[in-house]
Amino acid sequence: MFLQKSFASLLVVLLLSFDSGNFAVAQTSSNKESNRMTPELLWKLGRLGSVAVSPDGKTAAYTVRRFDLAENKGMSSLYLLNLTTGAESEVLSKWKSIGSVYWIKNQSGERIWFEGTPAPAPVDASVKENDAATDASEAKNQAWFLPVGDKKPIRATSMSDGIANFKIAPTGDRIAFTADVKLDQKVTEVYPDLPKADARIIDGLMYRHWDSWHDYAYSHLHVATLKADGQAEEPVDLMKGIKADCPIPPTGGKEHFDWAPDGKSLAYTLKDVPDWAQSTNSDVFLVPADGSTQPVNVSVGNKGYDNNPLFSPDGKWMVYNSMQRPGFEADRNRLMLFDRQSGSLKELSAGLDQNVNNCQWLPDSSGLVFDSEVLGTNQIFHIDAKSGQIRLISSGQYDWQALSVLPDGKSILANRMNMIRPHELVRLDLSAPSEEKVLTKINDEVFKSLELPTVEERLVTASDGAKIHCWVVYPPGFDKKSNKKYPMLTYCQGGPQSQIGQFFSYRWNFHLMAAKDYVVVAVNRRGLPGFGQKWNDDISGDWGGQAMKDLLAATDDMKKESYIDAKRVAAVGASFGGYSVYWLMGNAGDRFCAMISHCGVFNLESMYGTTEELFFVNHDLGGAYWRSPEVQAKYQQFSPNRFIGNWKTPLLVIHGEKDFRVPIGQGMEAFTAAQTNGVPSRFLYFPEEGHWVTSPQNSVLWNRVFFDWLDRYCKPTSEK
Repeated sequence: MFLQKSFASLLVVLLLSFDSGNFAVAQTSSNKESNRMTPELLWKLGRLGSVAVSPDGKTAAYTVRRFDLAENKGMSSLYLLNLTTGAESEVLSKWKSIGSVYWIKNQSGERIWFEGTPAPAPVDASVKENDAATDASEAKNQAWFLPVGDKKPIRATSMSDGIANFKIAPTGDRIAFTADVKLDQKVTEVYPDLPKADARIIDGLMYRHWDSWHDYAYSHLHVATLKADGQAEEPVDLMKGIKADCPIPPTGGKEHFDWAPDGKSLAYTLKDVPDWAQSTNSDVFLVPADGSTQPVNVSVGNKGYDNNPLFSPDGKWMVYNSMQRPGFEADRNRLMLFDRQSGSLKELSAGLDQNVNNCQWLPDSSGLVFDSEVLGTNQIFHIDAKSGQIRLISSGQYDWQALSVLPDGKSILANRMNMIRPHELVRLDLSAPSEEKVLTKINDEVFKSLELPTVEERLVTASDGAKIHCWVVYPPGFDKKSNKKYPMLTYCQGGPQSQIGQFFSYRWNFHLMAAKDYVVVAVNRRGLPGFGQKWNDDISGDWGGQAMKDLLAATDDMKKESYIDAKRVAAVGASFGGYSVYWLMGNAGDRFCAMISHCGVFNLESMYGTTEELFFVNHDLGGAYWRSPEVQAKYQQFSPNRFIGNWKTPLLVIHGEKDFRVPIGQGMEAFTAAQTNGVPSRFLYFPEEGHWVTSPQNSVLWNRVFFDWLDRYCKPTSEK
């Protein structure tokens, strides 16, 4: 059994596996004429999406989404890939969206199922005629299938408002999806004689969430039986009358429900509690596919998160994720094993001092593969369903995620990325992981001409003697032995409990930062997963404490290097990383020459009164600021607005109007404080963005303003 005491041993194994050969993609190109990454080029990169394997294990169907920067929109394509020869073909192109791909073979034939929205009628010959929507009813996301060997997809649903989170039963005779059901009344429906009234009557919290106001509807799980021709019959609402959502917003998806292998029942996740804003109590329910009986709660005894149900292929078992501590959204993510016959329940991952994420069963139901954060990476593991024995499958400086176990049970399809390149599809042998094979070449054309940064690990000693793991990203052509001095960025991670892994972000892109000739130090400070649960927990109740000391320790350690210009160091971050920047503005002395805070928390008291998921601040800050003198003292100790008198570093504030997690007022307050105190400052405001920036052109603008601000204060005029 892989017990908690073995965590250090695993780190040693991973460190030994992180050699230069495993990260060859990061080596600098020798071509002096190579280009470098730019904000515009980021949006030319294809993004790997949904993947499905044929029943015979010989072919994979996968989607790629690409963006047209000029049109400010994305388009999706569906490809078939021969897993033996590597030959591939595009079968659907330039759809508005394609996702949730499944490959099913039954008495009706062999079909590739997916949800999607075709493109509007073509305006030029470059768009395939068969790929374009032909009537208004296809303008919404619907379920589709493509007979294998054909290129003419057939629409299976015609829901007026479309569907989401599509899944087909393993038997191929039923489909499940979510659709909004209106259960609440608008003001004009309560008072029909006031049809032009423009107001909301609010009687409870969660009237807005993440980036949207409550729309009087709830996302419900539906099931529809398929006719012989593949058309869906009238769907059944499995949550009729329930004023709750499946999947659970804001980030839940189709992983929140699953089909039993016989297609006769489903398991789904629901958070149906009176104190939604202050609770993480979600549960897993079993329900017959025809909705003939009431759902049965199998996780009723746990008051924390329970979600992500997954049936074993033989139907005997079901696993799901569970967090034990109520109100803590970043507790250890356990793997629970439910015996469908006896009703017994046990933790399969007992003793594992890390998270279990994204599980996939082996075809013979003997075990599962999952991924987990560890030492600044995300690795794939195998766990035996009987003994709970765990072994490491993947290796290298990558973020891995298992997508599908092939029918022979000997290998898996996974996606893999690092800080230099985005996801590609990889085949990984379960018995010989070193024989991994990269299957796709989605972005080879772009990367073949790029001059690339390099990435190294660095361990820094914290103020309390602990070792802090950092990633350091160096510019293309970097040479430690040269006399050149580089400006540096201290990257402050958000979350606050969210590991700095080998991710390729389309906003906080370390490749792009290094391409702009900045050395980046990304600090896995206190409060981040992947280093044991205690390290993860240490941020709670101590926002401005050891975690901030860790950031400063890493900064000071890097500034000692001969190649770093100690006078040209900036701090940047978003969300809790934005909080970190505001905190450092008042508590870091003269270490930094510039700061950038995106959607950062500035005033803990006003944050509490305007955010939505109160369980987060209740756990991490001890509750409402008026709860007790002790809690009030914590707010005063750790709120960045208390230290405005020390502000002098030039500050760029970025915030979106539709950010309801860290509301827009936080950015406005910070900008006002900087302006009224004579601190050089700028406010980049996005009226249609939320906590993230998702529009292509907004993203490019974000990067242009971001680097303009940094270059202004971190680079001599001759280098700009």
